[in-house]
Amino acid sequence: MTKERILVVEDAPDISSLLKIYFTSQGYEVMTAMRGQVALEICRKTPPNLALLDVMLPDMEGYDIGKALRASPRTRHIPIIFLTARGERADRLKGLGEVQAQHYLIKPFDIEEVHIIVKNQLEDARRKNQSHPVTNLPTADIISEQLRGLMTSNGWAVALLHINGFESFTQAYGGTVGEDVLKFTALLLNDAINESGNDEDFLGHMIVGPEFLITSTPERMRVLLDTIITRFDNEVGLHYNFKHREQGYIEVTDETGQLRRLPLMALSAGVLSSQDGPFYDIRELGEILEETRQRATTEAREQSRKSFAHYGRIA
Repeated sequence: MTKERILVVEDAPDISSLLKIYFTSQGYEVMTAMRGQVALEICRKTPPNLALLDVMLPDMEGYDIGKALRASPRTRHIPIIFLTARGERADRLKGLGEVQAQHYLIKPFDIEEVHIIVKNQLEDARRKNQSHPVTNLPTADIISEQLRGLMTSNGWAVALLHINGFESFTQAYGGTVGEDVLKFTALLLNDAINESGNDEDFLGHMIVGPEFLITSTPERMRVLLDTIITRFDNEVGLHYNFKHREQGYIEVTDETGQLRRLPLMALSAGVLSSQDGPFYDIRELGEILEETRQRATTEAREQSRKSFAHYGRIA
């Protein structure tokens, strides 16, 4: 099972070390940052399941980190807990009100109390299906909320990406290595959005299956997918052994006992824009998006391409 990831943003080395040692011993993966910009960069690349924020940092206030997380569709779901010496009423109201943090705790703190609060927040997030258990990208209800927002606006594009051959890969290599592929894909997508998109672009991971969803503008979507498809095809081979990389396929036994040759993993992407509408609800949008994605898979086979995107009416 993938460890839940906690980000500790604290510029006091003794407190940062205490929190890292304690939460690591409790079975969490702990990332640390002593500056706000470093923390934001971590969240953009590998979003944590939860953030523990100090308020007073060398380059910015923890409030500004929290506001930045809440402003981005990719990170607004992350639970925030403040751990700070700033205990005035105005400070607490700012953290809980303006930033919408889940908790505001005053130093010195009881670390076991902090652990209970962290555990409860993570359990609450799991119950609400807010983040995927492997990649920690937004999922389920948050994806639905994002799609509902699109329905009331214009000038958007949405892409549904599927990792073709993922199930065969996990059959041959195992589920743990399959999780590594999901994490690799999530990191690749995040990097592409950081490089070619902006903070308004959304990235989610469907709760079932190796499928990801991106929302952006039609112009940026083409650039994003060109980057994503090129990088995926160039780098996914690193997850295979040397023999499979060289021959370009793997061999698996199907349900009839026959040995089959299957190509290496590739992406298929179905893309729709507001111009392809009108769409009357998110179920209709999702169904048409999946049909478009399946056409991308068919066209990829016909044109002998590794990965392929099928667009609606995006110019």
